[in-house]
Amino acid sequence: MQVRGAAAMVTGASRGLGAALARALAREGARVALVARGREEVERVAAEIRADGGEAHGLAGDVGDKEQIHRLAGAAAALVGPVDLLVHNASTLGRTPLPLLLDTDCEEMERVLAVNLVGPFRLTRALAGSMALRGGGLVLHVTSDAGLTPYAGWGAYGVSKAALDHLGRIWAAELEGSGVRFLTVDPGELDTQMHAEAMPDADRSGLARPEAVVETILDMIGAADGIPSGARLEASAWVPRPAARAS
Repeated sequence: MQVRGAAAMVTGASRGLGAALARALAREGARVALVARGREEVERVAAEIRADGGEAHGLAGDVGDKEQIHRLAGAAAALVGPVDLLVHNASTLGRTPLPLLLDTDCEEMERVLAVNLVGPFRLTRALAGSMALRGGGLVLHVTSDAGLTPYAGWGAYGVSKAALDHLGRIWAAELEGSGVRFLTVDPGELDTQMHAEAMPDADRSGLARPEAVVETILDMIGAADGIPSGARLEASAWVPRPAARAS
């Protein structure tokens, strides 16, 4: 899809990969609505984007809260126009240090699923119908290798990401032919606050900065029309395509 002139909505956009991707989309000419729970933080990132010449608006909200979904979807559309690109980046690990499943409270599991899985479902449901009526749109799920590999201690998070991967495939099957496409992207291990909270003793020297991955994700977005809807992509294995990203 073409990023320039698109209306984009990015969740979890106050820091890490979400903030870096919002900045990159704005630099490419997208109008970006940033969503995060912290009002001060998300508005600061949006202000920085505007100071650099981009169009961005910060929206404070919790995608894990059912009552906030339609407000966020409506506010984004009012600010940047009907959403063409929806990026589900918001995530929570749950309690840290990460507990084993036997030590995970039911309420903790429910909260992780609410943010990482049910929130993206609800937000897509609120926006994908409009995309289909317009004949196009892209929904991007940010996932993790924890959704494929059963790491001890990553139970709630891993389950949520495995389900998110399959959610994208089912959306793709059900909306085939509508023009609405779905991609799932594993950005790899990044030097973020979330990674530090999950693995405080890890060696961070070999971790990629979020800013180093966003160009790959932009290439994926630009090439999305040629990728099977529902595909799961890994940033580390992505081969940039010539002229894949429209500017």
